[in-house]
Amino acid sequence: MTSNNDYELLDSGGFQKLERFGTCVLARPCAQAVWRKQLPESRWREATAMFHREGGNQWKGREKLPATWVIEVDGIKFQLSSTDFGHLGIFAEQRDQWKRIRTLCEAYRKKHGRAARVINLFAYSGGSTLAPALAGAEVCHVDASKGMVEWARKNAALNGLDDRPVRWIVDDVNKFLEREIRRERAYDLVILDPPSYGRGAKGEVFKIENDLPVLLNTIGRLMSDQPLGVLMSCHTPELTPISLHHLMKQEFNRGADEFEMGEMQLRGAEGVLPVPSGSYCWWLAREKKEG
Repeated sequence: MTSNNDYELLDSGGFQKLERFGTCVLARPCAQAVWRKQLPESRWREATAMFHREGGNQWKGREKLPATWVIEVDGIKFQLSSTDFGHLGIFAEQRDQWKRIRTLCEAYRKKHGRAARVINLFAYSGGSTLAPALAGAEVCHVDASKGMVEWARKNAALNGLDDRPVRWIVDDVNKFLEREIRRERAYDLVILDPPSYGRGAKGEVFKIENDLPVLLNTIGRLMSDQPLGVLMSCHTPELTPISLHHLMKQEFNRGADEFEMGEMQLRGAEGVLPVPSGSYCWWLAREKKEG
């Protein structure tokens, strides 16, 4: 069933999005889709299942969905499942970032003669863990949810990564990073997609507006002497690409570096309106030129 085209945005509008995940077509809420739908309502009614939040989170047609199913997106396999919150185990708006991560890690190995050391924070089901692992990097996957870490490990197995150097950590991100600093561990690439609000494994509270600047400072203390950079993305509406850029540049600018920012998007075939789905910013470390 799997192919490189198992995800597709089919339509959006009326505060909803219509997506294909393999053979399953799902309609789900989308606050950003303030425009009109392009496809007729008859196409939307053909969806395998629909998730809505009227009267509480609910699936309509959930019994038509497999308990789990596998799709492949740009060479990475994911196990999907319909959760009570409407998530499936994949955030397809990260597709461009996964491609970039793989390319950068492959180039890093060629340039430095060793695998890049990567840490993925708030790592969810592991798309940004699988991408560097497939490129031969050493990866540390960190999430406070034991269930999500187990899900990510299943995804790794689907991709034949059981024997790759991946550390699976169930812990509060801040506490784990402080321990890594004491252990004098360093990373070449740090990836993070922090939530607006979250709780750690032991009830620790994370509020992005208060804790993100401190977290970035901690990350700065973990960078290696040959850093590749940092990729930060988030789905908090108040944190626009420019907001992320300013935060990153204040923490990591060394004069010769590059910063790239933008809006993540869900995309479909030509003519399908893309859906904005969060912000991202890259800090790409560059060697200073002499003279």
